[in-house]
Amino acid sequence: MKVRLLSTIFFLASLTAMAFLVFPAPAAAQIEGGIFRTERTAVLIFVILFSAVILTYTRWAKQGKKLFIRKIAGLDAVEEAVGRATEMGKPVLFIPGISEIDEIETIAGVSILGRVARITAQYETPLIVPVRYPMILAAGQEVVEQAYTEMGKKDAYNQDIVRYVAGEQFAFTATVNGIMMRDKPAANIYMGAFFAESLLLAETGNAAGSIQIAGTARPEQLPFFVAACDYTLMGEELYAASSYLSHEPLLLGGLKGQDFIKVLIVAVIAVGSILFSFGVGENFKQIFGAGQ
Repeated sequence: MKVRLLSTIFFLASLTAMAFLVFPAPAAAQIEGGIFRTERTAVLIFVILFSAVILTYTRWAKQGKKLFIRKIAGLDAVEEAVGRATEMGKPVLFIPGISEIDEIETIAGVSILGRVARITAQYETPLIVPVRYPMILAAGQEVVEQAYTEMGKKDAYNQDIVRYVAGEQFAFTATVNGIMMRDKPAANIYMGAFFAESLLLAETGNAAGSIQIAGTARPEQLPFFVAACDYTLMGEELYAASSYLSHEPLLLGGLKGQDFIKVLIVAVIAVGSILFSFGVGENFKQIFGAGQ
């Protein structure tokens, strides 16, 4: 059933592309008073195809079908790191980045915090979450409290788990470094947006002997985390983490659907390159260049 449906989607996409190649797209000029912008037909087809793929994968996930997701070593090591902290009787330090709550990386970090809090609640491991902004303080407290409640450990929840430490970048960094050196957490987890403080945090945690797992979408900070941390999530791995850890159907469907569309886009680019190499890609150009 799965193979048949995927084959059908590929067939419809190929048939649509061939139809546009045989019948050139209408001119970009739109007739005054018209209902549809016919020069954007390719965009409409893409949106329909994208929606169909995501809905299909979401339905499969809800039906309990196993959807392949590439292993991410850093996320698999989270539970191991918390277990090590539990055995040593030391806390886990989690930093959801240093940006505001409106940053997508911060949202991803807070989402991962919920999963980490469930594990620490289950093992009754101390958790420390220093934050830089009041909005993240409120969101983090809500997420951690919910995690402890879901694990049946509401009595173990302490509002000071998520704590506001400083609003300035390097004042925050100095405070967190002090926590690392005083409390000696067994595991440091950095998930979110980081800037110049990334190496300072990672090096201090390394000196304290902690297992370190980092994740950010900032390419300029990745070398520092790779050098000083045990595991590093790069780019989109950070955004896929919530789906990877929770296995919720809606999140899995969106993740798999996006991957499928990326593969399809790469295939379309390859086909277009081949067509232009043989000088027969003008109609192809009209399809994807319409409206420019």
